Amino acid sequence: MTLPAALLCDMDGTLVDTEHAWLQTVARLLGAAGVPAGPGIVSAYAGAPVADAAERAVREHGVGLTVEDVAARLDRDFTRSVASGVTVQPGALRLLDQAAALGIPVALVTASERHVADMVLDALGAHRFAASVASGESARGKPHPDPYLAAAAALGADPARCLAVEDTPTGAAAALAAGCRLLAVPTVPGIAAGPRTTFAASLADVDLQTFREDAGRERGADSGARRV
Repeated sequence: MTLPAALLCDMDGTLVDTEHAWLQTVARLLGAAGVPAGPGIVSAYAGAPVADAAERAVREHGVGLTVEDVAARLDRDFTRSVASGVTVQPGALRLLDQAAALGIPVALVTASERHVADMVLDALGAHRFAASVASGESARGKPHPDPYLAAAAALGADPARCLAVEDTPTGAAAALAAGCRLLAVPTVPGIAAGPRTTFAASLADVDLQTFREDAGRERGADSGARRV
């Protein structure tokens, strides 16, 4: 029985409690533009890169600014929020340290900009990560598989033997499209049950030892979602 070859962790909402700060940033921008910013609208921005969120705000929700101006405002306001301090999610540091104890390399895979990722890496302890991939550092961002493929390649790991940890449907789609197994710890609704997917209410409930698998198991052969 083999452990995951690598642990690929999303950042916002997964390791640190910043997903809600991001959604509040979006809600403030939409509200200032006179766009209703209820949960049903704002939750669609969860896990989205700044550029994609700006495009959605202008094209779909009619914010009367250029995409570039919206992106700049979202980046500025979210960066200020993160710079004021972040709360580490329960169990996050224990999970990262367990990975180190088991010899499992860890990469951060985030839709946030590099300057935001670096602030969070400092808060979490950059020594806990062997690699990181931020927005714009792969050909396409989440929900495309490229960020997870890039992270797996940086660690020299087969994506099919990696465990990705995500909290949003956007990130989950990226991880599964890359061929990774998925540990979903949702902060917003919408991650679907399915093969290669395990759900947990909190990282504090997770033990990486439970993710051992038969070395010869065919890719994607898991029968369905489970919970820990």
